[in-house]
Amino acid sequence: MAKLGKRLKAAYGAFEGKENLSVEDAVALIKGAATAKFDETLEIAMNLGVDPRHADQMVRGVVTLPNGTGKTVRVAVFARGPKADEAKAAGADIVGAEDLMETIQSGKIEFDRCIATPDMMPIVGRLGKILGPRNLMPNPKVGTVTMDVAAAVGAAKGGEVQFKVEKAGVIHSGIGKVSFTEDKLAENVRAFVEAVSKAKPAGAKGAYLKKVSLSSTMGPGVSVDLTSATGN
Repeated sequence: MAKLGKRLKAAYGAFEGKENLSVEDAVALIKGAATAKFDETLEIAMNLGVDPRHADQMVRGVVTLPNGTGKTVRVAVFARGPKADEAKAAGADIVGAEDLMETIQSGKIEFDRCIATPDMMPIVGRLGKILGPRNLMPNPKVGTVTMDVAAAVGAAKGGEVQFKVEKAGVIHSGIGKVSFTEDKLAENVRAFVEAVSKAKPAGAKGAYLKKVSLSSTMGPGVSVDLTSATGN
């Protein structure tokens, strides 16, 4: 096992014996232990009672966090003509069609969110093997295949977060910066948990929300009381 530095030893010591905390107590603990030399991200991990290998148990969706993510999101848009102009005016970082496809195929991916108008999907579809594994493939279910590119760009830049369950039934995402106030982080936590709860698939059986944990980028994690996380 790798040796822990003084900073991490102190952090793990503060977390020892603590579990199933309220959202507020968990956030306070994490903020106090986040001593890295950069503004760490508050990360959430949710264990769900689903098997995403079955189509009727897939969980995915999008949520606009009330206090944003604190991250600068780079947005690429596949569009032509007036829609391309709309995307640029809305603040898209990269706009294109075949030229953008070729750039991505060359291995140059300099964006965090990809949006496309419906007529661009035949082009975007060729990039499935590249964008899919990175969770960047435009999808109408999360509002990234749309004619309203201006609204989609604005949402992406304004704190919208996409989520998708992984093979082990886990959803993981960054939901703010530890420099945010405790109240703002707690609001973001509950907004994210609520969105995942509402995305419960028809095929889910038994307990859906099994565990919610919070951590900072460089720190240990702590479990959160489900009642506190859901607000119930």
